[in-house]
Amino acid sequence: MSAASGGVGIIVAEGAAPMRTVDDHADHTGTLDDRKAAILHAVVEEYIRTAQPVGSSRVARASGLGVSPATVRNEMAVLEDEGYLSQPHTSAGRVPTEKGYRFFVDRLRASDLRLDPANRRTVKAFFEATHGELESLLARTSELLSRLTDGAAVVVGPPAEAATVRSAQLVDLSSHVVLLVVVLSSGVVEKRAIEVGRELSPEVVAEASRRLDASVRGRRVDEVAPAGASARGSDDVLLQEALRALADAATDAEVYVGGVSRLASAFDAVEQVREVLSILEQQIVVVSLVRDVLDRGLQVAIGGETGVEPLSECSVVVAPFRVEGRAEGTVGVIGPTRMDYAQAMSAVAVVSRRLGEALSEG
Repeated sequence: MSAASGGVGIIVAEGAAPMRTVDDHADHTGTLDDRKAAILHAVVEEYIRTAQPVGSSRVARASGLGVSPATVRNEMAVLEDEGYLSQPHTSAGRVPTEKGYRFFVDRLRASDLRLDPANRRTVKAFFEATHGELESLLARTSELLSRLTDGAAVVVGPPAEAATVRSAQLVDLSSHVVLLVVVLSSGVVEKRAIEVGRELSPEVVAEASRRLDASVRGRRVDEVAPAGASARGSDDVLLQEALRALADAATDAEVYVGGVSRLASAFDAVEQVREVLSILEQQIVVVSLVRDVLDRGLQVAIGGETGVEPLSECSVVVAPFRVEGRAEGTVGVIGPTRMDYAQAMSAVAVVSRRLGEALSEG
């Protein structure tokens, strides 16, 4: 499994209908009357913008309701009682809770989920200029998404098991170590170092490489399995190890994470930053996280909804990317719970669509 360094990857086209943020059977927020909903919306937007507790006077100006700060203060107190807002001990202002963010996210309109023209041009230019190996494209896509959202971006590549083998080669590195290089139909290039107990001559490696390519070329990765043990010679041992390494690749997912420094700067507590960065370094956890969010019918998971304790003050926005109509991988953004949800949701939607189109055409 590989990760890009560059720091630490709904479908809504530009101007399409709003994405679904929860499954059709879920109701996470209940209902609020129009005035309370407008006040809550204003609090969330102000807190996202300033990262400071929001007072009633500022909300009275921002909400456009034409009501007094005293009226807003009373409504904010009700919203706090109902769990949508909380009040830090040191401030007279209030901040959104997970329930408040969920209400806000679930009621974003289609007009909110549009990338601005400059960012649309950036995405268009990026994908028009794409070329090279799949790994490079996915790594650069994670960096693009991070720049668009100011969060950590995750791209989980296509699973290897469904791909077919275009070519397989063994490269002699030393007397006991060879490099397995496999090119897959998905565009992925798998590279695995293989160490064996016997000394390997260049001739043995070349023969094993020839036999390996002949046995796996054109086969699906998940159909490749090492045969029974053989005593014919060291080339058989090497061939067996190469087949085993290729079969193991079927269980891996390529993960690319960009923009970790941007995410780290969103938190003040050093220990919190350390815990979040630790999670992003555990690729199997990242893959499980994005898959679990999608499996639960969510495209936005807020705080505790992520199911990962160190990310309890983070939110995750994810979307699958589709190649020729099939979901082949996932792109996502991880940021603080006060992330700009409209920007993140728009960017994830557009980038996932454009990535899928680029891979389908390539």
